Amino acid sequence: MNHPNTIDIILLLLTGLVALYLSVQFFKRKKLYDWYYILGFVVLLVAGVLLILQGYEILGTPFVLTVSSLIPLGISMGIAEEYFPGIKKPFKWFLGIGFVLIALSSYFEWTLVRKISVPLFHSVAGLMIFLGPIMAKGAPKGFFWVGIGGLLIGIGGIALAFLTIGQPLLGIFTAALVFNILSLILVLMAFSFLYGFQKDLAQK
Repeated sequence: MNHPNTIDIILLLLTGLVALYLSVQFFKRKKLYDWYYILGFVVLLVAGVLLILQGYEILGTPFVLTVSSLIPLGISMGIAEEYFPGIKKPFKWFLGIGFVLIALSSYFEWTLVRKISVPLFHSVAGLMIFLGPIMAKGAPKGFFWVGIGGLLIGIGGIALAFLTIGQPLLGIFTAALVFNILSLILVLMAFSFLYGFQKDLAQK
């Protein structure tokens, strides 16, 4: 079984601590969009613990594929709710439908539906997390770091999404490469989120 090594475990623990800290801070503020953020970061925390305990192979299971989709879903919905009220309803509907299709296609092994829904869902959610903080009006200075975290989670998420449909992203991101760099991507993403969301929390 492909278990994380010692360095990976340390990086995954750091990622989990950041996710826990941000979840607590969002809970203290308790705006509607904070509950979306909490959803994403609590799942990130749980995912890190599962990776440490079960190894990277769990990423290919239908259950983990579905649950891990809650990370970009929660964070992207939170950004849409907080900064893009004009598009938040159709955006939420799109991601909600996408999530249901991922869940159903994973459980019932609808290969074609999964091949379409997984990359599309992660691409759209990832674009919101990446571009949203950069384009958001009224966002605090430094909030763009959330977008940097979004870029990192987008790369990792899309690479994993392509692995689940049986082909590496761009022919480069093979399972071995993705597993070797995943913990580093996650910890860099987590600290980018930490810096960016701290600016947001301080402003509101």
